Amino acid sequence: MDSSTLPTRLAETRDDFLALGVSDRLQLLLEFSNELPSLPAEYDEHPDLLERVVECQSPVFIFVEVVDGIAHLHATAPAESPTTRGFASILVQGIDGLAPQQVLAIPDDYPQTLGLGEAVSPLRVRGMTAMLARVKRQLREQLPA
Repeated sequence: MDSSTLPTRLAETRDDFLALGVSDRLQLLLEFSNELPSLPAEYDEHPDLLERVVECQSPVFIFVEVVDGIAHLHATAPAESPTTRGFASILVQGIDGLAPQQVLAIPDDYPQTLGLGEAVSPLRVRGMTAMLARVKRQLREQLPA
């Protein structure tokens, strides 16, 4: 993967995971799950704006919006699903505040580069890959042709 296309926060997160042993990676993922920002109040009344990531076994919903040329990612995942919630948190923290083109340049296989394949099921890593794909699709739909 070309690290130059990876936004700083996502690159740092990847490096943090890879610096740890497998069991510690799972612990770091659980720490991320506790850091998922709450949805802005305006989305409480408009759950229709959030898209369910059906590839995830847990009910994960995401929405990305572009305001003044900056991408803002919002996600919700249940506390009972800390792995999925951790993945959502990594993406929210790593993507929010970037320019849309920076987000679109994130390699599609970013979730596989975190070294979590031994710590969580392939299904869960596929769920994170699906989250990233949704974010990119939603962004492309909002950008002028």
